Amino acid sequence: MDLELVLSAAALIGLAVLIPALMLVTAIFGPRAKGKIKDEAYESGIGATIGVVDQKFSVKFYLLAILFLIFDIEAVFMYPWAVSVRELGWFGFIEMVVFMLFLFTGLIYILQKGVLNWR
Repeated sequence: MDLELVLSAAALIGLAVLIPALMLVTAIFGPRAKGKIKDEAYESGIGATIGVVDQKFSVKFYLLAILFLIFDIEAVFMYPWAVSVRELGWFGFIEMVVFMLFLFTGLIYILQKGVLNWR
């Protein structure tokens, strides 16, 4: 057997045993702090919730998030195309123009409906 293979297997087995063992030792012997403040919910610097929990949010926030995702995914499709535009030739160029026309049509529709007007 190859020495590198044996050493790699030994290191992998050693880590597979050492990491759970350290977690177990920490759980057993580690400090525990119980109390009202320690058990209270804490999220992003906001302590206790003040006000009505089930308040309504405007649909505009969700709509803006969906629009961001749509036009962000557009950029994800355009990067591979930009890398391989020379190999794709005119066919790839025409396909991207059609794709961008669809997105531009969607943007015109959004602007005509007044989705981005928040007044």
